[in-house]
Order: sequence, then structure tokens, then C-alpha cells
Amino acid sequence: MTMDTMQIRMGQGLIQRVDVLVKTGIYSNRSDVIRDAVRKLVLNELVGIISDKKNSIKQIRNARKKLSKEKFDLEEINKLAD
Repeated sequence: MTMDTMQIRMGQGLIQRVDVLVKTGIYSNRSDVIRDAVRKLVLNELVGIISDKKNSIKQIRNARKKLSKEKFDLEEINKLAD
């Protein structure tokens, strides 16, 4: 997968929090933290496109139930951000 490079500026406090996530082993590096955060932001935005004409809570629960039973390939999940 080809990735583009971005430069971002962050406050020292936020950088320290990112570094803690890396040091604890949750993420392997700062880039992984930022990519995961952006993926979560995008997914949160996508939840907003669920129709409110139907029972959106039920739709979300059904989606979560389906996703919890499936096995995912990390490569495929990373492609979601492309």
C-alpha cells in the first residue's frame, strides 16, 4: 500500500500522550497512533450518515454485532483510510 506523507503540528501535551501510547506497546510508533485516530474520526463521521428515519440505534447495534463476529485483516482495515 502506498502512503502519502503529511506534516502536522501538535502541542507538547498531546505529543506526550501519543508517546505514552507508543511506550506502553499499544501502538508501534507515532504514525500508527495518528492513523488510528484519523480512522476513528472518519468512522464516527460515517455513523452520522445512518438514516434517522429508521431506528439508527438498532442499525448501529446490528452493525456492531456483525463486525464483532467477523475476523478482519489489518491490511484491509488500513485500506479504509485510503
